[in-house]
Amino acid sequence: MHVDPYIVLGSAIIGLLVGTTGAGGGALMTPMLILLFNVQPDKAISSDLVAAVLMRPLGAAVHFRKGTVNTKLVGLLAAGSAPMAFLGAYILHVIKKHADTAQTDIERMLGSALLLGAAAMVFRFILDRRSGNQREGVVHEIEIHPLRTVAIGMVGGVVVGMTSVGSGSLMIVMMLFLYPMLGANQLVGTDLAQALPLTGAAALGALAFGSVSFGVTTSLIIGSVPAVLVGSVLSSRAPDRVIRPIITFVILASGLKYVGVGTTDLGWSLVGVLFAGFVTWLWLAKPWVSNPTELSNAELSGANDDGGAERGAVPS
Repeated sequence: MHVDPYIVLGSAIIGLLVGTTGAGGGALMTPMLILLFNVQPDKAISSDLVAAVLMRPLGAAVHFRKGTVNTKLVGLLAAGSAPMAFLGAYILHVIKKHADTAQTDIERMLGSALLLGAAAMVFRFILDRRSGNQREGVVHEIEIHPLRTVAIGMVGGVVVGMTSVGSGSLMIVMMLFLYPMLGANQLVGTDLAQALPLTGAAALGALAFGSVSFGVTTSLIIGSVPAVLVGSVLSSRAPDRVIRPIITFVILASGLKYVGVGTTDLGWSLVGVLFAGFVTWLWLAKPWVSNPTELSNAELSGANDDGGAERGAVPS
């Protein structure tokens, strides 16, 4: 069993992002293994799933302590996701065994899941903008929708089992649509908690049907587990609005590469995305406009100064 120090370093960087933002593990870790370290897609997916069994509980423990986990939602999500994750791992095994183009098919599936995850994160940003970040529902007092919640778990579970992508990137966004009043931290906490049985089932499926590389898995664990803990500690300080666009961009780039976009086209596409993102930021932030609050305070201060001067003037 060979431990690769470069995989340890790469997984530590991604683990830090996962701990800080609550998403992006499978969507970043698996592409890193395939694109940077030439690990076969089925081995990368299986090894990442097994490593996630030790990575996820750290973030979940933090949220349990903060009280941002709805255990009933966790149970409903797990009821759908755990068996479907095992099924997804079996489907991956069948595709690899019977398809001559198995590696290409797996990469296309992974790319589709990544693009869906990137689109979901954009939708999440739009929801945050439209709601003004006023999702103030209490996670323990919301009205539960059992059937739709189980359905979300089923969709996320089969995607996770087949691609190792879906828990943070897809399920939390589907939960945002179903429970729009909940804050992001409450959704992240609940999703991380339900990810424990989900990743456990997916890992069992990977061990039973997959091609786990224990050297890769060990390298991932050594790098990512302590980094996730550090990221969780830093999460209260790191601005979510900065980290998530970076993760979305990386997910998008990886997804486009996997679905077959050529190198030149991929480069121009990413340049276009960066330009569009910059234009969107200019339109939303309007940095050339003075802060209305600061302007009002300045006007008020000036009015008070003028008033004071008038009141203090001696009539002639």
